[in-house]
Amino acid sequence: MSGTTVVAPERPGKPPAPSAAQSRFRPELQGVRALASLLVVVYHVWLDRISGGVDVFFLVSGFLITGQLYRALLRGKIELRPMWGRMIKRLFPAAMTVLLAVVVVSTLLLPEDRWFQTIREVFASALFYENWQLAADSVDYFAQHNSASLVQHFWSLSIQGQFYLLWPLVFVALGFLVRRLGLSLRHTVNTLLITLFVASLAYSVYLTAVDQPLAYFHGLTRVWEFALGGLMVMFLDSFTLPRGLRVVLGWIGVAGLVLCGIVLRVDSVFPGWIALWPTLSAGLVLVAGQTNTVFGADRWLSSKPLGYLGNLSFSLYLWHWPVLVFYLVVRDRAAVGLLGGAVVIGASFVLSILTYHFIENPIRLSKIGTVKRWGAYRFGILALAPVLIAAGVWGTYTSAQANYTISLADADHPGAAAHAPGFAYRGSAEPSIVPPTLKLPEDWAGITDDKCTMSPRNEELKVCTQNPEGPPKKRVVLVGDSHMQQYLAAFLPMVQTEGWAVTSMLKGACPFSSNADLMPGDQACMDWNKAAADEIVAMHPDAVVTLASVNTHAGITETTPAGFVNQWSAMDKAGIPVVALRDNPRFAFNMAACVAQQGPTNPVCVLDRDAVQPAAPSYTSTRGVPGNVSFLDFTDYFCDKDTCPPVVGNVLVYMDDNHLTATFLTTLAPIADKQMKAALKW
Repeated sequence: MSGTTVVAPERPGKPPAPSAAQSRFRPELQGVRALASLLVVVYHVWLDRISGGVDVFFLVSGFLITGQLYRALLRGKIELRPMWGRMIKRLFPAAMTVLLAVVVVSTLLLPEDRWFQTIREVFASALFYENWQLAADSVDYFAQHNSASLVQHFWSLSIQGQFYLLWPLVFVALGFLVRRLGLSLRHTVNTLLITLFVASLAYSVYLTAVDQPLAYFHGLTRVWEFALGGLMVMFLDSFTLPRGLRVVLGWIGVAGLVLCGIVLRVDSVFPGWIALWPTLSAGLVLVAGQTNTVFGADRWLSSKPLGYLGNLSFSLYLWHWPVLVFYLVVRDRAAVGLLGGAVVIGASFVLSILTYHFIENPIRLSKIGTVKRWGAYRFGILALAPVLIAAGVWGTYTSAQANYTISLADADHPGAAAHAPGFAYRGSAEPSIVPPTLKLPEDWAGITDDKCTMSPRNEELKVCTQNPEGPPKKRVVLVGDSHMQQYLAAFLPMVQTEGWAVTSMLKGACPFSSNADLMPGDQACMDWNKAAADEIVAMHPDAVVTLASVNTHAGITETTPAGFVNQWSAMDKAGIPVVALRDNPRFAFNMAACVAQQGPTNPVCVLDRDAVQPAAPSYTSTRGVPGNVSFLDFTDYFCDKDTCPPVVGNVLVYMDDNHLTATFLTTLAPIADKQMKAALKW
């Protein structure tokens, strides 16, 4: 996660006259922007966190544009077309250059299993909705496991773009009301800003407590920062503090900005009330203003080096994160050291200098948008088109390459059947390994949404059913977390082969239990499980399929939680049979990535079976298991006698460090079918 830039709405040629406050604090604004940008980059590269710079940028953005809009209303009119045109000239050149570079370089350096995510986020970034894309991913259990994307830092630029689109419209409406009702413009603007500040901050505090990842990217949790900047430009002209006090406040503000990234884990506690720390720190620098003394922070902030850094801040912000991610990919590392960090920052500075001098600044100072009425908008389309076309071509190619479905008649790819007793391989001598790496992020089985309904028992309980063509012979419910969703690939074929109706009730990181076993204290999970149990009892299916154990992992003891047994007992009282599946092995690294980098037979990727899977399943020693439960253990199909390899029967077993591929589980379908019927005596 990262910060964004401040876009001062400048008019080509002579800019509109700033207010007294903006004139007085413009050097400090530039200095604060430079300082925040530098801290963002340094903290991001070496400490894997940000400095709260994004909040500073939003504050300064609100300060700048609110002052401009207020002055425009005083003159009687807000000119939207030229204002938005200037935004296009300021934002698009550097942003689209970086996005296009990301697309090109990604096809050469980025692992294929990260292509889909990157393509999706390039589109979102180019169209300024990356924050909402990441917000959606934050509540999507499977997307939460995405690797850090090359453009995720565009989330804050997206919020700023949305702000620059909507804020002028708000002021246009405000000006209309002021004229029609005869209100005081200044008082009305202040009332609006105070209302937005209080409402947005309250919502930010609430959502951060309830769902911090969603709150981080949600646009409404950031409005108060823009409003605070607006309030500052409206009030700073009305008072002047003693010089000595302003010197102290200026240095306190600078120290607050520097300490924010060191003390706070920004990506886990922001935005909430704690975001007041960096915003108020920046506010203190602005309150200090120009002290005209060698002891003031403003003397340093107004220096030529920081002024130049402020000019580079936008390009530096855009480049540093892709450079960092590419460095980690090429070096195959999870973090950078001192030397690596210096390389990343140095390369980012070089690229930002080139971008500023040869792309960003020349276009900003050009006559684009001044000669022709809609010139800036035409330029925007021309700048946007190459990015969208390149990403679209890349996405089309990726989708075509990932368009693979396993056939059980494929002799080259027997998958799980290769571990069946008496198996004899009859395929070609040098078969490929499937699924293609490009398909891995999408290699999930699922029931389409048109076959789903939301249960009235819980707002998160989605009940999805795949029915056979005729009346179902049996009704089977798969319930639990992602380790049950993966088994849909093995059970959905039974809709056709056996005439069963297969229903899923799934919630990420929430196995079917009376407790929250994976995330203790997760009340939402416990509420969901209670609703799921009630729904199943009401449906009264012929069988429930769920997990029998969790945490089969090197160094972690496999367990069958008491909460599992409680749910099985509830099903027993309702007369519903339960088939409990032993959890598959989990690993400390991405197995699919290991295969891609090291090869399927490299010892690094092939682990001893005893190291990741206890010989005796945990449920064999669990007390109180009711008589309605049958257990199935497919470990012999994931592992051989001594090892757990990443590839079985020329099929990738794992899509990451703990989930099985839908392709492999499809090859398990005939085996699961046979064992299900034997266990239930169907």
